[in-house]
Amino acid sequence: MVEAVRKWARRTPVQTFVLCPLAVIGFQLVLLRGTLTVVPWRALVLLWGYLQYRLTGNFRLPRAGGSSGMTTPPDRLIESGPYGYTRNPMYLGHLIFVLGLAATFWSWFALVILAVRAVWFQKRVLRDEERLGRLFGGQYAAYRARVKRWIPGLL
Repeated sequence: MVEAVRKWARRTPVQTFVLCPLAVIGFQLVLLRGTLTVVPWRALVLLWGYLQYRLTGNFRLPRAGGSSGMTTPPDRLIESGPYGYTRNPMYLGHLIFVLGLAATFWSWFALVILAVRAVWFQKRVLRDEERLGRLFGGQYAAYRARVKRWIPGLL
């Protein structure tokens, strides 16, 4: 049972969409002695991040094969849809969600989590890109030259 919970908690979506919000809310409640600052309209950023993650995943899996995440790499390279704008729209959805946590709960602690998660995702992306380069060769190199890693047109 304990190992099953550990395995569940190591999953990236669980960390971002379950554990990070619980940590932020818990921290804010302790910091503010039982009061929680919530700016409801900013929860739209949370929704945006989550939907970007889910909808992009639903777009990717049937077209590319493999598994969610990179446990089993994709069989095909996708260069259309959200992947025509950014090479990592699912990971970007995670980061947008955590930004939404900071905005919704007016939390500097969530900003710290965002910085840590951004560094973690950057390292993960570099590993993923190396793996995809080996799998897809020149096709992936051309895709990388054409589509930005994170923010369309910028970064």
